[in-house]
Amino acid sequence: MTLPFAEIIAICSAMGWAIDSVLVRQGLRRSNIFAAMLMSYAVSITCVWSYLIATTSLEFLKSPAMIYYIISGCMQPLFARALFYEGIIRIGVARAGPLRGIEPLFAAAIAMLVFNEQPGLQVYAGTVLIVGSLWLISGKQADNKQWRFIDALLPISAALISAISQTLRKQALQIIPDPFVAAAMVTTVSLILLLGFVFATGRSQQFRMNRNSLGFFLGAALVATTAQVANFIALGRGEMSVIIPLLNITPLFTVFFSALFLRKVETVNLRIVCGVMLMVGGVVLITSR
Repeated sequence: MTLPFAEIIAICSAMGWAIDSVLVRQGLRRSNIFAAMLMSYAVSITCVWSYLIATTSLEFLKSPAMIYYIISGCMQPLFARALFYEGIIRIGVARAGPLRGIEPLFAAAIAMLVFNEQPGLQVYAGTVLIVGSLWLISGKQADNKQWRFIDALLPISAALISAISQTLRKQALQIIPDPFVAAAMVTTVSLILLLGFVFATGRSQQFRMNRNSLGFFLGAALVATTAQVANFIALGRGEMSVIIPLLNITPLFTVFFSALFLRKVETVNLRIVCGVMLMVGGVVLITSR
C-alpha cells in the first residue's frame, strides 16, 4: 500500500464518520445515545469478529499489542463517542463535529509534553486559528435553541481522549499491522465497559430503541464499522503527521451533510462555516510543521 492510497483511505474514513454523525442525529430524535452505541458496537463486533474467525488465527490474542488495544478501547470509542453523541444532542452536529475536529491540537500538545518535541511558528499560528474557530463555532445565535457554553466541552473532551487513544493504537499497529484486529479489540473492550456501566447503574431500559430510530442507528453502525477499519488502515500504513489531519477533516463533511439533510433540525450559517475554515487551516499549519 502506497502513501497516497493511505491518504485516500483516511479521507474516506473522515467522510464515513460524518455520515455516522448525521444518521445518529436523526435517530436520537426518538431514542438515546445508549441505544445508538449498543447498535454500533454490536454491528461492528459481529462483522469484524466474523471476518477474523473465518480468515485469521487467533494467536494474535497473545501479543503484547493487546495491552495497547485494551487501554485504547477503554478510552475510545466508548468514552469519546459517548461524549460526542451527547454533544450532538446539546449543541447539534454542525457545532459538535467541528469541535471534535481539534484532535490534532491535542496531539501536538502531547507530542511536546511527552516526546519533548519543539513546535515552531506554524504550530503557534495554527493554535491562534483554532482558538478563533472555537469562538466562531461556539458563539450563540438567536436562531438556535439555548445551550450552555459548557456543553461545548463535551465534543472537545472527546477530541482529547481520541488523541491519546490514537497514539496507543499507532504503537499497537507497529506490533500487529492488522486493522481488523485493532477494530475488533477496541470495540469489544468498549462494549464490555458499556454493558458493565449500564447494568451496574440499573439503566438497562436505556437500551430500548424506538422502531423509528432502528434504521438510522443500523445505517450509522454499518458506516461507523467501515470508517473505523479505514481509520486503522490509514493510521497503520501512513505517517501520523499526514494521516491525523486527514482523519480530522470530518468537520467539512459534517457541515455539508448537516446543511443538506438536517435543514429542519439544525442551522448551518456563515459563522459556523467560517469557523470550520479557520479550524481546518489551523490543523493544517500545526500538522505540517
